[in-house]
Amino acid sequence: MSTATAQQTETKASVELVKTESKLVTEQGVTSIADTVVQKIAGLAAREVSGVHALGGGAARAMSALRERIPGASASAGQGVSVEVGEKQAAVDLQLVVEYGVGIADLSRAVRRNVITALERMTGLEVVEVNIHIHDLHLPEEDSAPAPARVS
Repeated sequence: MSTATAQQTETKASVELVKTESKLVTEQGVTSIADTVVQKIAGLAAREVSGVHALGGGAARAMSALRERIPGASASAGQGVSVEVGEKQAAVDLQLVVEYGVGIADLSRAVRRNVITALERMTGLEVVEVNIHIHDLHLPEEDSAPAPARVS
């Protein structure tokens, strides 16, 4: 077998290997997805689940509340979400605030399922884990309670 034939066989084998490894790596090119894109998709998918009040810890939610008061600014879709993205896989960590009365185990399963489905459908990445941290509990009276009176 000549050197040229051996190289062609090797090239064909590597192209076949690329085809089977990932939807994002093909013989026509490579698609890379920024961490912020994965972060936003995961955040939006988590918020879609009934029983999720908000994402993020106390400081992140406070900054978001300030940001919303600025004309033209909006809350970050990736707030409360951190991701690790590789060429073919992604891992997600979520910080959730849940509504009082919601079953946390059931909510976690629903959030995990929704995040994995959205990420795999939209990005083609394999989601290897979705870690959920319940950061706070939202009580119904927190929305309607007037601000406490200040004592001078």
